[in-house]
Amino acid sequence: MTDTQTPPPGARPPQVPEKFWDAEAGALRTEALLKSYLELERKLGGMVPLPAEGRADDRLRRALGVPDSHDGYCIDCAHGLFEPDPELNGRLHGAGFSQSQAQLVYDLAAERLVPMLQDLAAEYAADREMERVVQHFGGEDKWREVSRQLLAWGRKNLPGPALDGLATTFDGIVALHRMMAGGEAPALRGGGEAGPAGEAELRRLMRDPRYWRDRDPALVAQVTEGFKRLYPEG
Repeated sequence: MTDTQTPPPGARPPQVPEKFWDAEAGALRTEALLKSYLELERKLGGMVPLPAEGRADDRLRRALGVPDSHDGYCIDCAHGLFEPDPELNGRLHGAGFSQSQAQLVYDLAAERLVPMLQDLAAEYAADREMERVVQHFGGEDKWREVSRQLLAWGRKNLPGPALDGLATTFDGIVALHRMMAGGEAPALRGGGEAGPAGEAELRRLMRDPRYWRDRDPALVAQVTEGFKRLYPEG
């Protein structure tokens, strides 16, 4: 029998896959055929439908949520840390990022990258402050001795949060040194009468958690300036 001849009765037709043929019955496995068809229909139904107009690749990008140009991204930067960047959006668009994917890039930058940069900036600022302190006191050796004295004096005369706050900035350390050199300690440990004018207000500010816990820059600067006024140089 050649390929063009009709197969004998009960034989599987060549166009029918073996899994759909019941050799004993000499008939199609209709249940298996129907199951396979339904599975194929389910898969096709889950595929991305392409718009009817435009080139195939453009239609696919549009269907996936990629705008027609980088200007089409609507990036939410309500956190105020930075603004959408047209150049970055252009690169995201060129890489085929959808609206949600582009937004995720910005969200991850705000969540992970910005805090890391802020930490690096804080470390750099702290290093610069320490350089100023060392130069002010005449070098590493002299500063090492002065810092030991300041720490001992501060622990004896100031509450811990106040000492920690002043010791983190150049102006605060200089103010501590002036207080120690003058032999005067502000009455910050408890109640009682306020000392020099403005000392009561400094006491209140230094007890504020924003000062000793959060290290709020504005509040730290306000307290430091207050000590500089109370204990002027000279």
